[in-house]
Parts: sequence; C-alpha cells; structure tokens
Amino acid sequence: MRKLKKELKRLIVWGFVVLAAYVLATVAWDMLHLPQIDDLKTKNPKTTALMEQRKKEARSKGQTFSPNQEFVTYGQISPYLKNAVLVAEDAAFFSHQGINYTEIREALKTDWKKKRWARGASTITMQLAKNLYLSTSKSLARKISEAVLARRMDDRLSKTRIFELYLNYIEWEPGLFGCQAASRFYFNCPVSQLTPEQAVRLALIIINPRRYGPFADSRRMATRWKWIADKMLQCGYLSKAEYEPLNF
Repeated sequence: MRKLKKELKRLIVWGFVVLAAYVLATVAWDMLHLPQIDDLKTKNPKTTALMEQRKKEARSKGQTFSPNQEFVTYGQISPYLKNAVLVAEDAAFFSHQGINYTEIREALKTDWKKKRWARGASTITMQLAKNLYLSTSKSLARKISEAVLARRMDDRLSKTRIFELYLNYIEWEPGLFGCQAASRFYFNCPVSQLTPEQAVRLALIIINPRRYGPFADSRRMATRWKWIADKMLQCGYLSKAEYEPLNF
C-alpha cells in the first residue's frame, strides 16, 4: 500500500510537470510568432486572429465570410459608448497596467468553486490581445499568453490607443467588427451620434455578442442593462436628466 501511494504521488508530480511544460511551451510559441506590438502605435491591423478564426468557421460550413468593419479614431467615438463599455467591461482600465489582479483572484475563486471556467477576469487590454493575436479557446496557456501580451501592450501603447483599437476590432455580431459598423448596423447612425440608450445597448452585449443582440428580451439582459446605467449615473457619466428616460 505504501509503495502504491508513493507511485501515485510520483505520477501526480510528473503530471503537473508535464502540464507546466506544455503551458510554458504553448506560451513561448505564442510569443515567438507574434508581430511587434510597437507597430500598433501607428498601424491599424487589416485582419485579426478572431477574424481569421471566423473565416475558418465559415469555410467549414461551406459559407463565405466578409467582415464588416470601418475604423474610426478615438475622438470620433461617442463618449457615452466609451463610458458604457468602461463600466461594463473594465472600470479600472485607466488605472491598472493591463491586468486586474483583484479580478483575477475573484475569478479563480469562482472557477474553483464551480469546477469550470465560470467567470472571466479579462481586462480591455487582455481582450484586445486575444482578439488581435490569439483565439477564443479557454485554456490556461491562452490566458497566460493573453496576460503577457496585455502587459506588453500597456508598456508600449497609450491607454487611449489601446481603447481605440479595442472599440474598432471587438466583435458585436458574427461578421460585425468595431463600434462604427455596429452603430450603423443597429441604429443607422455613425458612432459619434449614439444616444445614451443606444450606447448602453451596445455595451450590454459585449459579454456574449453571438448570443445576445442589443434588443434581446431576457431577465439577465434587463438586469445587466440596469446595472450599467446605474453605474454610469454613479460615476457621473450620465446626468439624472439623461438617466431617467432610459428603459430596457
């Protein structure tokens, strides 16, 4: 029995060693095959890893894929949308260095309790890294790569540039990328002219754009709508006059 326990312990240790080696090798591979982040200071990517993934998914179904995207500058984006997205996705964006360690700690607690990837802790910078360079798969290796890239981005790019890229490349519906395309598609107006209600509706669906639309009628979305609007009021992003007419 003692010999069996010893052998089992050794197997567990070796299992962790192999897992760690695999994770490190995967992260190293990701790091070696990525373009220079400094290029993002002045260049807007023509395509992204997420776009290429969607293209492959479409091909596997015998479908064509043509991303709908139109780049706009940071100054052209409605402040209502910027603030709604900050509240919904990463309220501490302008104060952390690409990674929110408090959120990661809370997410790990939740994931451990539920024995699955139940809660995300990705910052706006981490989401941008994933969209530009990685994949949507959920794995420890990908999360580490995401975090490493986020730190690099935060070191090399300004916060406004990171946010500008994020809002221009995020997926708002299958094939629909960026806030300008989303604004025109859903509300038939440029992103600069979004109203508070329209901005909240767009921020609302970032959590799962392939499942929900800005007009989704569900208890979960209604609760999230109120939470985002309330937070915007509390943070001073909306006046009472702007807040009171809002209704999901």
